[in-house]
Amino acid sequence: MGRNISFDVAAILLLYLLLFSTIFRKMTKSLTDRVFLASVVCAIFSSHFDILAALLDLSGTRNEPVLYLAHTGYLLVHNAQSPLHIVFVVSLTDTWHKVRKNRFLHFILWAPYALSFLLLITNPLTHLIFSVKEGYRHEALFPVLYATAACYILTDFCYIIYYRKQLRLRRVASLCSMAVLCLFAIILHLVWPVQLVECFAIALSLFIVSIGVQRPEDYIDTFTGLYKHSAYGYNMKRAFINGKHVHVVMFNIGNYLTVRTMLGYETTETMLLVIAGKLREINKKLCRHAVLYYLDRGRFRMVFSEKDRLSAETAAQEVLDTFSKRLHFKSIDISLVPCVILARCPEEIESFASLMSFGNNFHEKFHCTDHYLPASATYNPDESDIQANIDSIIANAIDNDKFEIYYQPIYSVRQKKFASAEALLRLFDETHGFISPELIIIAAEKNGSIHKIGELVFDKVCRFIASDEYRQLGLDYIEVNLSVAQCMRADLADKILATIQKYQVNPDHINLEITETAISYSQKAMADNLTKLSAAGFSFSLDDYGTGYSNMKRLISLPLKLVKLDKSLVDEQSNPKMWLFLQNTVKMLKDMEMEIVVEGIETTEMVEAFSRLDCDFIQGYFFSKPISRDHFVAFILAARNVG
Repeated sequence: MGRNISFDVAAILLLYLLLFSTIFRKMTKSLTDRVFLASVVCAIFSSHFDILAALLDLSGTRNEPVLYLAHTGYLLVHNAQSPLHIVFVVSLTDTWHKVRKNRFLHFILWAPYALSFLLLITNPLTHLIFSVKEGYRHEALFPVLYATAACYILTDFCYIIYYRKQLRLRRVASLCSMAVLCLFAIILHLVWPVQLVECFAIALSLFIVSIGVQRPEDYIDTFTGLYKHSAYGYNMKRAFINGKHVHVVMFNIGNYLTVRTMLGYETTETMLLVIAGKLREINKKLCRHAVLYYLDRGRFRMVFSEKDRLSAETAAQEVLDTFSKRLHFKSIDISLVPCVILARCPEEIESFASLMSFGNNFHEKFHCTDHYLPASATYNPDESDIQANIDSIIANAIDNDKFEIYYQPIYSVRQKKFASAEALLRLFDETHGFISPELIIIAAEKNGSIHKIGELVFDKVCRFIASDEYRQLGLDYIEVNLSVAQCMRADLADKILATIQKYQVNPDHINLEITETAISYSQKAMADNLTKLSAAGFSFSLDDYGTGYSNMKRLISLPLKLVKLDKSLVDEQSNPKMWLFLQNTVKMLKDMEMEIVVEGIETTEMVEAFSRLDCDFIQGYFFSKPISRDHFVAFILAARNVG
């Protein structure tokens, strides 16, 4: 009885469609892509051999060499699908480094196919697998081929299940489809021998893998053609989980935001395309050892394997040299500020979270040089660990009331005593110790928790002002900082008024600090809040004067009582031009009937100089650093007794 080749023909049509699709979508860059492509090509040959063998059997030819060639070719290529599938899974889980070190896995991966290969190429002499003398017929050792296939299917299942946490559910289902479909096809073929369904089962499983796994839109940036941020995150996380050693060339454009503003969206996209092309050229010189990524906002990555350390070092310097030169495109010359760091992972950066956190903004922290920097010279594990976990640290501190308020005394030059204090946020974490308030504020403004923190701070300060301890100190007021995000909140004034009513606190005892940065934001939100709070009796001070972008017209329009000269101005007082600026600034503010607080005072000479300059208040380490509530109360009482 002849065999039906319809399923083989359907398989060939589907496989050629996959082949053209894979090449058209340029899915040939990574090892995983190339293994998938090899599987498709292997399946095409398998289907052709199967059709050839079936047609020869149907023709009744007795040309044994041709018959052996057709059947042996089919079985050799067909049986190669199973180990290829395992190779694909190993590549997808990025665990080649583990396979290389594990002799048992090496044996499982190659030995079964080596055995079947040996039996098949010697079969024309031994006739142990099949014979064609009296028509195609299975012989005694043909079940060995099924046994090797079963061995691979079992190994495949075990490998996928073991590394399932590194794969999305969709990918796990797609990868398991080959084993399930092939098993079903074998059973169907045994029950219904005339139907050649095995090649179609493989073609269908490859199609499913193409849809569920080989999805370029999931990991390729459609504009630059490089791997995107999500792919970088997925691959780096997988590398850390698997204990894989890699070298990461981190290239951030330090002036990207400025360039984008200057060029506009479309021209910036063209610039990124040019940069991607130059990175490909660098990688081509290095025999394409690196995987290239474009994350976003002018951040690129080149990832090298452990054995390509020298290539990574060469690439890092090449990237810096290439992009330190003027970039010319569209008749435009652009000067970029390339910042390049070479990180060995996990030797220098020990975790995925730290890598992502550090790489996000290292160009803002370190001066860009004419030589790339090793991560060991720039990376602080403790700081990066805090940054990587800052959101959970803040959430834990809010939930468990771990935020503390420290107070820094402010000395009145006229009254010759400590007349007020500034309330400052502090957090001690059991794991990381004291955490920088600046880091907390920046992160809290990004994740929205700044409003809750602001409410907690104001509540604690009001509770302190309402206490008997505070009444004994004889202070005029406590200064409380308002963040930019708080100032822009429409219900800020209502919440503040509700809190002082809760503790029966007089607004005269609170001075609200806003920054120069804050007054540059939404005029209406700021004006509404300040007007309502000013009418309720609150006074205001402008913090960090001299560091922002003050609009003098707006500055004059605000109900400000005090202006605080920033420490950066004080530190440069020895500069004659700066001293002249300070003299005129103080005179101007005094003429506007504003009081002046000088921050960052650390020496007797500085106290005397700014006292002569007619400043009203002095704040700094000369008197005291910020201290806890109990220590602050003791400090003020002691100072009063001495006075």
